[in-house]
Amino acid sequence: MKKLALALLCSAIVSIPATAQVQDSAPAAAPIAAPVAVPAAMPAATPAFSASPIRAGTPIALKMSEEVTTRNKVAKIGQRFQLEVLQPVLVNGVEVIPVGTPAWGELTSVRNKGMWGKSGKLEAKLLFARTNGRQVRLSGSFDDKGTTGTAGVIGAIVMAPIVSFFVTGTSATLSMGMPVNGFIDEDVDMNAPVAAPVAPSAVEPTVPAAG
Repeated sequence: MKKLALALLCSAIVSIPATAQVQDSAPAAAPIAAPVAVPAAMPAATPAFSASPIRAGTPIALKMSEEVTTRNKVAKIGQRFQLEVLQPVLVNGVEVIPVGTPAWGELTSVRNKGMWGKSGKLEAKLLFARTNGRQVRLSGSFDDKGTTGTAGVIGAIVMAPIVSFFVTGTSATLSMGMPVNGFIDEDVDMNAPVAAPVAPSAVEPTVPAAG
């Protein structure tokens, strides 16, 4: 019995280092990754427009972006020219049409300078402005008239009647930067979405039936 107990004790002592070695060789557990915080979705930006529409009759101040003149007889009825907004248009304190917004006008009457002291004259009207993808109709008319040569004609008649025929007035000019006042010609809801253009539907070609 003593020999058997001694043998079991020796066996237990030998097995202890082996167990410890197995435990030491076991791979360490991987650290648990911390959860990644997902940022909340940012709310979509909304245009800073007033809930109230731009009313027809709202004044709008513009200026000429190019020169239009009867000089050299280049101006024609129906000719379009460009302007730009000179002062912002506000609705309830909110800017709805900013400075620099492009606008267009059209010549409605053209008179070139001529003999007998006749001066040139231009008459025009406002058409529309384009802002935020919209075309806003405008109203308003303006003109410019050159200086007549009446004094020159009278003097020429006294000195020589034939010479008076060749005395002319000056050309009319709508100069670049000239201020022009007009009005919004329709109610415009700047909050309403702009309708996207409808793409034409594809039409499949017709294949003739075999005869």
